[in-house]
Amino acid sequence: MKKTLASINRIAWTALLAFAVSAAPAAAARYDGLKNVDDFAGSGQYGESDGAAAAASFRSPKGIKLLADGTLIIADTDSHLIRRAKDGQIGTLAGVTFRFDAAGKPVGGLADGTARASVFQSPSDVDVDAAGNVYVADTGNHVIRKIDRKGQVTTLAGSDIGAAGWKDGKGGEARFYAPSALAVAPDGTVYVADTLNHAIRKVTPDGDVTTLNAFRLRGVEVFPGVVEPAGDYRDGKLSEALFNEPSGIALDDRGNLYVSDSGNQRIRYIDLAAGTVTTVAGGGDLGANDFYVAGDYADGEAREARFDSPKGLAYTPQGLLIADSGNHAVRLLQDGTVYTVAGSARAEAGKVNGPEKTARFMFPTDVDADGRGTIYVADAYNNQIRVITDYRLPEGAAADGNIRVAVGERLVAFDVQPVMRNARVLVSVRPIAEALGYAVRPEGSGTVVLERGDLRVVLRIGETAATVSGPSGTAELQLDAAPSIENGRTRVPVRFISEALGKQVDWIGDLQLAVIR
Repeated sequence: MKKTLASINRIAWTALLAFAVSAAPAAAARYDGLKNVDDFAGSGQYGESDGAAAAASFRSPKGIKLLADGTLIIADTDSHLIRRAKDGQIGTLAGVTFRFDAAGKPVGGLADGTARASVFQSPSDVDVDAAGNVYVADTGNHVIRKIDRKGQVTTLAGSDIGAAGWKDGKGGEARFYAPSALAVAPDGTVYVADTLNHAIRKVTPDGDVTTLNAFRLRGVEVFPGVVEPAGDYRDGKLSEALFNEPSGIALDDRGNLYVSDSGNQRIRYIDLAAGTVTTVAGGGDLGANDFYVAGDYADGEAREARFDSPKGLAYTPQGLLIADSGNHAVRLLQDGTVYTVAGSARAEAGKVNGPEKTARFMFPTDVDADGRGTIYVADAYNNQIRVITDYRLPEGAAADGNIRVAVGERLVAFDVQPVMRNARVLVSVRPIAEALGYAVRPEGSGTVVLERGDLRVVLRIGETAATVSGPSGTAELQLDAAPSIENGRTRVPVRFISEALGKQVDWIGDLQLAVIR
C-alpha cells in the first residue's frame, strides 16, 4: 500500500523538499565552519546517578559553567543538586537529596552547611569567581548561594527562609523572586537576572543588593476583573529601563552585560559605565494585554532576527552564544547578525546527534564554550549535556581545482572524476553509496537499486522519479534531474544521492568539496 512520504520517516520528507535545491555554494555563515553535535554527559534518563558520564543521569539540568581546567559545573535543577563533570566522570559538588515526594521526585529545601549537608531548591544557574568560588541562582529558594573552595555553602543574599519578594538591602534583608541567571565580575560583584521581578540586580561581595533598572509592573487582565502583574519593555537610561522575565545574563570583555530578555524575545545590552540599556537583537510587539511578545524564529540582521524564549548566554571571542530554548536551537550574535549554530526551529524538538542542521535539542537553557570551538549545551528536557564541535576536514581536501566528495571526515575515491554541471555536482552512484554503507546492484535494464537494512531506493535512468521503500511503506520521489549513464557509470547529483539516503550535504566552495554527513 502506498503511503505519504512523511509516513515513512522524516528523513525522506526532508529529501523531497531538498531535491529542488542545487549543489551550488550557499552563503557561508560567519561563525566559520560546519559543526557536529554529540552527547557529553547524561544517559537521558531522569535521575541523579553519578559515575561515568555516559551512564550518569540528570533531572532537567538548566545551567552550566566551564572552568579553565575543563571541569563543567552543572545546576541540576529538578534534582536540586550542583553537579560537576570532569575527566569523563560525573559527581555531586553540593546538595543532598533527603526525601522524595509521592511521585518519586526529590524534594528541595534551604539549608546551608557543608557541601554534602546543604540543600537547594531548583537551582537554575551557576558561575565562578576568580578565586574558584561557585555562585548559584537558587531559583526556588529566591536566593543567591555561594559554595566556597572548601565546600562550605552559604546564602549570600536573599531570605533565609526562602521567601519571595522585591527588596534591596544587605544579605538576608534582600528579597528576590525566582532569580534564574547570574554572572560574576572579576571584582566579585554578582549580577543577577531576577526573573519574576523583571529586574537586573547587583550583589556586592559582602551581599549588599541593589536594583539597577526601574521596578514597574504592568497589569494584564487574564479574566474580566482579574489582573495579573507582568513585565514591560523600555530601552534608554538604565534607571528607567524595563524588562520582561530576564532569564540569561553574561559579562562581555568590557565588563558590560548582555541580558536575555525572555518575555520580550530580545537580547539587551547594559552599558554599566554609560548607564544605558539598548536592544541588540530580536524584536516583536508587546500588546497592552499580553504577558509576552510572541516567539518566532529568523536569522539575519540582528534587529530583524527573532527568538523564542532565549535563555542562557555565553560571551566568546566569536560573539554571543544564545540558548534559544523555545526554538530548540543554539544561536550566535556576531557583528550585528544572528546565525543558527545548531538545531532548528523548523523541525520538532527531540534528541538527534549529528550535523548541525539535522541535530535536535529539547528546550536548551544554557551554553558555554572553551574558546577553541567547542560549545557545551544544557539540553534541559533531554536530561543531558550536549557538545557541539567543529567538523574536521579530511586529509587531502586541498584547493587544487578538482571537485571532491567526503563522507564524514573521509574522502570518497572515484574512478570517474565528479563534475559540476548546471550548479550541480554529479557523481558516480556506486562509490558514494558504498561509502554510506549501501549495497548497489542493477535490476533490469536502466534500473539501479540501493539497499541498506530496510531501506530500498530505486533509480531509473532517464526518469525523474525514484522510489523509496521502508518499513512503513513506499513513496515516489519526483526529482529535478534524472540519473544518466556516462562512461559506463550511473551519475546523479550528489545532493540527491545523499539526501535520499538521509544525510546532510554542505558545499565548501573554496575547497570545491561536497561534504556528506
